[in-house]
Amino acid sequence: MNSKLYLPILNNFENLYKSKFNYDVIIQAGDGNDQKEIYVHSIVLSCQSNYFDAALSVNWGEKESGKYIFKKPNISPHIFEIIFRYLYCGKINLDIMDTLDIFKLSIATDELRLNTIFELVKNFLITSRLNEIFELASRDKTYVACKNYCLEIICKEPYYIFGNDKLLSLPAQILETILKRDDLMLDEIEVWNSLIKWAHAQHPTINKDPFKWTMSNLILMKKTLSNFIPLIRFHDITQKKYYEKVIPYENLLSRRLKLEISKFHFVSNIKQIGLLPSRFICKLDSIIINSKFLTLFTGWIDKRNKASKLVSYKFNLILRGSHDGFDAKTFHKNCDYRGATIFIAKIKGMNRIIGGYNPLDWSGNCGYKNSSNSFIFSFENINDININNINRIGRVIEKKYAVYCNTLMGPCFGKFRTYGKNDLTMNFDGIWSSTKSTYPYLNIPRNFEVDDYEVFQIIKKRNKKSISLMK
Repeated sequence: MNSKLYLPILNNFENLYKSKFNYDVIIQAGDGNDQKEIYVHSIVLSCQSNYFDAALSVNWGEKESGKYIFKKPNISPHIFEIIFRYLYCGKINLDIMDTLDIFKLSIATDELRLNTIFELVKNFLITSRLNEIFELASRDKTYVACKNYCLEIICKEPYYIFGNDKLLSLPAQILETILKRDDLMLDEIEVWNSLIKWAHAQHPTINKDPFKWTMSNLILMKKTLSNFIPLIRFHDITQKKYYEKVIPYENLLSRRLKLEISKFHFVSNIKQIGLLPSRFICKLDSIIINSKFLTLFTGWIDKRNKASKLVSYKFNLILRGSHDGFDAKTFHKNCDYRGATIFIAKIKGMNRIIGGYNPLDWSGNCGYKNSSNSFIFSFENINDININNINRIGRVIEKKYAVYCNTLMGPCFGKFRTYGKNDLTMNFDGIWSSTKSTYPYLNIPRNFEVDDYEVFQIIKKRNKKSISLMK
């Protein structure tokens, strides 16, 4: 079959978008002098976007004369035109776009949950425009937000840079800025290995074996790395890895630094080498828990009943009750079509938190969803995750009743029992309840209110292998 047969179809959709014929959705885009109405078709939006499909199905927007009206003052008409052209006919050319527009497009597609184009735009921004962004930000304040956004992405997903040859051509200023960050989610030995790899790329004629360096080679490499070595958190490199990977290059380290490293390994009360603390391997936007919980949640998600050494998932905050609201409509608006989620709630007047993990999604009004991987949990004391280790987690027993999806209710785990209660539920009136049914008994109060609750979207982090597959 000739693949070019689809081109007339795409052209027809592009013409439909341009003509606005029989449109039934009005997007009021932008604000002030930049405001503009854009006319589109609900059938196309519902087909191409989970965000708009959910919005249209539960009537998030207003409706006048048979037409849906959505107000999006934070997204400019120009950016919406780019998005809709992509949704109608799959056309987008990032190469000819202004860098600031690509930045705004990335923010908008993330908000609208257009994951395919978001990943494309984000990858292009980091791999193709990073040097330009840093150069422009140094003399134009309008690019500073874009620079900070890129740094956030790199720190959360370091293999955009550290997993490929992009690292080798990275300017020293950018690499130094990245290595200064405490939130770079990379094992410290990988930071060291990457730094050595980068240094060799700057001087390709120097022997890869440091034991064969001449004195002039050593002096040149020392000079190249003089600003970088103080940024390495040597206290986070194990003795074994230090022996295997750092000792061969030990002549690059100052005498004082080598003495501090020796003291760290042989004197038990020394916790840190140098001025920089350990990196936050995972940054968490939460007012209920701290990042220490994430290693435990990671282990539980991976079906281990103990904490994981590394946090292999991103925990993206998508709802906070005190900010977004405690009603079921808000829950489904923020959490439907987001894939796997975990919610955490602090019980009112207590130091106790409860929560649950849904590996599927909360979309639809379809009743029960089947899963063997869901669980609920309870911590008696939010300030100490190490006490009361027994019965903190309850994995689903009857998997066909794992979660219950109902647009009139918030997160629901387990089979309904008497009076509309199940294992853990946020009811339509904002009251929470728990009655043992499908999960083990965790001694959660039968009825309770919460001070606050948060929902996090769970996304598997990229690794070197997944990045290489994208090339």
